[in-house]
Amino acid sequence: MQYRLKKVAVLGSGVMGSGIACHLANIGLDVLMLDIVPFNLSDEEKKHPAKRNSIVDGALAAALKSKPAALFKSDFASRITTGNFDDDFAKVADADWIIEVVIERLDIKRQILEKVDTHRKAGSLVTSNTSSIPIHLLAEGRSEDFRSHFCGTHFFNPPRYLRLFEVIPHASTRPDVVDFFMHYGDVYLGKQTVLCKDTPGFIGNRIGVMSGVMMMDLTLKYDMSIEEVDAITGSLIGRPNTATYRLQDLVGIDTSAKVSEFVMGNVSDDEYIDAVKGKGNPAFMDFLLQEKFYGNKSGQGFYKKTAERDEAGKSIIHALNLKTLEYAPATNPRPAIGKAKMIEDMGRRMQSIVNGEEREHKFLREYFAGLIAYAANRVPEIADDLYSVDDAMRTGYFWEYGPFETWDQIGLAAGIAMIEEQGGKVADWVKDMQAAGHDAFYRVDDGKRQYYDLATKAYQPVPSLEPYIILDTLREKTPVIKNASATVHDLGDGVMGVEFTSKSNSIDDAIGEAINEAIDRAEGEGWQGIVIGNNGKNFTVGANLMNVGMVAMQQDWKTLDAMVNGFQQLNMKIKTCKVPVVVATQGYVFGGGCEISMHADAGVYAAESYIGLVEVGVGLIPGGGGTKEMALRASDKFFEGDVQMPTLIDAFQTIATAKVSTSAAEAFDFGYLLEGKDFVEMNLQRNIGEAKHKVLELAREYVAPSVREDITVLGRAGLAALYTAINEFLLGKYISEYDAVVARHVANILCGGELTQSQTVSEQYLLDLEREAFLSLLGNQKTLERIQYTLQHNKPLRN
Repeated sequence: MQYRLKKVAVLGSGVMGSGIACHLANIGLDVLMLDIVPFNLSDEEKKHPAKRNSIVDGALAAALKSKPAALFKSDFASRITTGNFDDDFAKVADADWIIEVVIERLDIKRQILEKVDTHRKAGSLVTSNTSSIPIHLLAEGRSEDFRSHFCGTHFFNPPRYLRLFEVIPHASTRPDVVDFFMHYGDVYLGKQTVLCKDTPGFIGNRIGVMSGVMMMDLTLKYDMSIEEVDAITGSLIGRPNTATYRLQDLVGIDTSAKVSEFVMGNVSDDEYIDAVKGKGNPAFMDFLLQEKFYGNKSGQGFYKKTAERDEAGKSIIHALNLKTLEYAPATNPRPAIGKAKMIEDMGRRMQSIVNGEEREHKFLREYFAGLIAYAANRVPEIADDLYSVDDAMRTGYFWEYGPFETWDQIGLAAGIAMIEEQGGKVADWVKDMQAAGHDAFYRVDDGKRQYYDLATKAYQPVPSLEPYIILDTLREKTPVIKNASATVHDLGDGVMGVEFTSKSNSIDDAIGEAINEAIDRAEGEGWQGIVIGNNGKNFTVGANLMNVGMVAMQQDWKTLDAMVNGFQQLNMKIKTCKVPVVVATQGYVFGGGCEISMHADAGVYAAESYIGLVEVGVGLIPGGGGTKEMALRASDKFFEGDVQMPTLIDAFQTIATAKVSTSAAEAFDFGYLLEGKDFVEMNLQRNIGEAKHKVLELAREYVAPSVREDITVLGRAGLAALYTAINEFLLGKYISEYDAVVARHVANILCGGELTQSQTVSEQYLLDLEREAFLSLLGNQKTLERIQYTLQHNKPLRN
């Protein structure tokens, strides 16, 4: 059977329910969100729909105000309709998919699902977002059609941003329902879909509970403060900066406690949980729960934000002393083990971290010995394949590496020795794997990542990576081009892939050289085209600001002029070369990265792409063709009889206020992306592959664009309007004197300079104005101060 979704009913409007509703609206579905009628309404209030829907409407309003944003664009909220369980439940009959997201109590969930069974249409899909309750318990007593179309679909919070989507069938779930959600979660929801077994906590929370409980036990064992633990369990080991205790505050201490309690109470034959379940909570956890100090949502938890300010004006954060259960100003520990962060290779770093005699070494050695042993002993209990465990922990908990990937970094034999040293149990299948001569859980063969499969006792391609182009797996092959900051891969089918490899993927001369050479070779050697993309956290943070600042401080104007002109001509070469060039982005697409994208033939943008021309923040203007391109795009919007000025003002505001889109979808509103040219890809891991497909599609009948000579600019008339607006902002103290200086340069380029009347100009004419403005601003001390401050503090200076 083929399932097609248009209408979805979300039952429950809490943080998860409203977040799920918003993400379903993000992908274009019509969403009905229902919740209970408030219990405390008066007889008169019960007559008013607004009062009866106050819980669900309030939840939606809170979701729309949340940061980070739950919606790609605010107007997507129009896709969500609200109602209540008493008046509107029958409307679920119209839904193609009904997802239950009520409180994590078996009895309440069963009541809701019983009503669903009464009202749903035959063949509609029903799922539960439970984080830990076995799905077969929720299916008990339901009709045959319900049971066969029912499974678990567990999102992680916040649903828009966390990529894990656990699919949990029970014994009666139709196979085609499971296949549908595995595919739908990947392609439409943009998630890493992981097939889980129907065990308490599934995969993510089962491993997550063990990890969290062990972290707390080790904190007490090694007499460490929460600040000390957070200092060594964040980015140092490939985990989020929230580390351990800040993460608990973010998730909600009560939420974590409920999930842990359920897993502890419902799991059996688990060597770790069996050993700790009788010990009870640490005293500090009982204290926090009793006082209802649940973390960020209650204002305090392990940490507490105060009204006090330090010398820099920042809020002073207090931390809980685990012994006295009192708060005191948080410290900023500098553990000796922190030096390992200087080791870029994660394998060498992990080996350094788990070997040593400092207290932090011992803490992490015991933690990782416990984690990798526990993960191995849960296969095949919670998942048939080890890669499913790694996928779940990376995408559900934001771990950079899953347990088996971490074990590979430590080394198989070293990990086994570490487990045995700590008195842990090494899984039999791991010993068998080692005895058969295998020394890793993963390997790369012929450009494909493979995992050790327990069933066949051999290496098999990782299925979750099959649809994607993962550049790391191509590194064993000889690159087409390689230098210090870029690698050009052969993506197959005659398509090159230009990957940035500099720090933060910042754009420098070496990247320019690689793109230049790639275009020359593509044109001369018969390649189909080029993809510019990478698998990094960010596409690029923009041009290498330090390089620009250093040359400017030396007042080497000849070199600066060559640098700016070189980048402009590189982007024009991208735009006009004889083969199609398509970008594939994710994360930050800032400054020069945005300019490269604007000049490409097309773009495949991961939904979570944050795009913007941000140069004014450091006292510059977009000088690589970005300002020119905004003038060109404004010109293309003009029509006969058009007033024109509002379109020009929109382009000006986008650059002058350094607008950054909060999603790829929003970037269309700012003019960074164009309908018909640029496309949004929900799953960021698919964007390079989709970009390759776009190159091949364009290559079939490709004709290189010509340099434009027909750009309409408004000259002095436009300048007068924009200068007036700048002065009003200055008088109102919305901008500084120097902000106004920079803004006037932007206005001058967009209007084509001091032309006496509206006329058409060429792209090169506008590029010359750009370059002149860019160099002029680099000659101003205030711009140099802004660059230096940004490099030192990673935030803009308003001087």
